Amino acid sequence: MSETVILEDNKVIPVSILKEAKKALSFYPELKDVHIEFKYKDNIKKSFMQAQPEFSNLFKGKENRSYNIYISSRFLIEEEEFTLSEVPSEVITGWLGHELGHIMDYREKSAFGLVIFGFRYVTSSNYIKEAERAADTYAVNAGMSDYILATKEFILNHSHLSDTYKERIARLYLSPEEILVLVNKLEEDLEKAEQEGS
Repeated sequence: MSETVILEDNKVIPVSILKEAKKALSFYPELKDVHIEFKYKDNIKKSFMQAQPEFSNLFKGKENRSYNIYISSRFLIEEEEFTLSEVPSEVITGWLGHELGHIMDYREKSAFGLVIFGFRYVTSSNYIKEAERAADTYAVNAGMSDYILATKEFILNHSHLSDTYKERIARLYLSPEEILVLVNKLEEDLEKAEQEGS
């Protein structure tokens, strides 16, 4: 599971998710020069994946930062265990796209801003909601709406997941309906821009 591939000199990706990571990264050309390492981790609380800045170079300026996306090798929700092999490919791509959305958000923040972000994230459920919705919005704006919807539907329609967990996802993240509203607005803005340009 730990065999990795180095892509474009600055992306370290486990072979087991190479296809999905390459697909998700293809939607974010802005991250081409950003060092990102995708790593398996045994215990991630309440989540399947987690994006974080690398602490060792956090204070070296926005351009020199690197990031980690941690992926749980197994995912335990209230006694129900999943492994990555049980999750459809498009759902993994959507999950990775969401985490890359967090990195897009982190890139805009100063080092001090990220420290405050981390503190607020662990102390305020409202702030978690704001951060998770921002990541979803970045992903949808990047063109990943189909993958983000697939991920939401996998979670919300999965019979083995508890209602408590589904409620948490529904409360903190964009709903499928909100994603479709965002997509419609993007399409309208694009049409408007094309009309103004012609």
